[in-house]
Amino acid sequence: MPFIPHTPDDIAAMLATIGVGSIDALFDEIPSELRIGELAAIPTALSEMEIARLMQTRARADGQPVCFIGAGAYDHHIPAAVWQIAARGEFYSAYTPYQAEASQGTLQVLYEFQSMMTALTGLDVSNASLYDGASALAEAILMAVRANRQTRSTRVLVPRALHPAYRRTVRAIVESQGIELVEVSFDPQSGQTPVAQLEAAAIGGEFAALIINQPNFFGVLEDVDVLTDWAHARKALVIGVVNPIALALLSPPGEWGSKGADIACGEAQSLGMPLSSGGPYAGFLCCKQEFVRQLPGRIAGRTLDLDGKPGFTLTLQAREQHIRRGKATSNICTNQGLLVTAATIHLALLGAEGLERVASACHANTRRLAELLSVIPGVAPLFGGSVFHEQALRLPVPAPDLLDALAADGILGGFALEPDYPDLGPAILICATELRTEDEMRDYADRLARILATRIEC
Repeated sequence: MPFIPHTPDDIAAMLATIGVGSIDALFDEIPSELRIGELAAIPTALSEMEIARLMQTRARADGQPVCFIGAGAYDHHIPAAVWQIAARGEFYSAYTPYQAEASQGTLQVLYEFQSMMTALTGLDVSNASLYDGASALAEAILMAVRANRQTRSTRVLVPRALHPAYRRTVRAIVESQGIELVEVSFDPQSGQTPVAQLEAAAIGGEFAALIINQPNFFGVLEDVDVLTDWAHARKALVIGVVNPIALALLSPPGEWGSKGADIACGEAQSLGMPLSSGGPYAGFLCCKQEFVRQLPGRIAGRTLDLDGKPGFTLTLQAREQHIRRGKATSNICTNQGLLVTAATIHLALLGAEGLERVASACHANTRRLAELLSVIPGVAPLFGGSVFHEQALRLPVPAPDLLDALAADGILGGFALEPDYPDLGPAILICATELRTEDEMRDYADRLARILATRIEC
């Protein structure tokens, strides 16, 4: 909110009306040790002009580095029309569209988003979004355990080649609900998750679901057909974790194996959402029709009114906000409506051909960047499998220090793999989206070569 009109007298009158002595008293349920206290670094009593100058100065201090980091957050081109439309008042300030007759525009956007996600994933049903990709996966796991009537197992096979942040989020959400997460190793040569590793992980008995991410965290393409059929033969459901940009080129989850994945989820940030200090993001979740009543969150539906005209409304809201907790599918209380609006506009502007061009450009640029960097002595691809969008590279020196040196030169050189995968040794995950130019990639290679030459000589 850029302007707050309440004077001290206004605030005092509102507090007196509700019978509270101070604003702090409204938050007395929060323990004092959890409160932030005084914001010492923020000056007091600044004018609007002074505040604007301060924030502009701090924003400039961040600089405009060239980004070669992927790892789940991607620097894509966003057409100007996306946020010009999404920031209109009727979208930007819209709240939950419970009153369908007054919310047809918002409901139609949600419906269009769902339609686009089912088209991308090759599945039957989509919800109206979740908080982010990681929480969407956690909900998909809970959903799969509920929906799998062929086994009473609560074990879920989780590949180690899944995003580390996703694994941490999933563990925090589902393990306290009695679900056992069984980690599955990847092949150190190819970077893929082979069936042999699944067999080893499944020795302990039946399991409810297998997670397959395509591409995986290292950018490596998994043999999704083989993995899907393997899981289905063992009465387990398949959860696909997918990149929506990659789906413009790769087989959709609904076509994996002989029966297709049962559930698909992922992060929609790459569809019109800028990189903005860690978020906000939006998760998507799709499934086969037979599991629709286990799908968490909101679903917007299309119908006909009494005059035969098309209309939109919320349907199948099986959340604890609407029904008894014991019958709820989730305790999620919202969806990312504004970001879904941006994603819908973004996809509508690109169309199928535009999305495919973006995916092809990302793939080509990442291959080119890896080619330029691999010429440098000591730098080489970490895995031999086919990749999309990003690639893991082995380094001759520790990655964190190297990335710090590149950042000092205005280059965000990648994601350090050592903290999450110490067994891989010094390594980074690089990404080059359609925004990166040949000159930027060559400049990165030149700077990396100079930094490495200095480090190795020392």
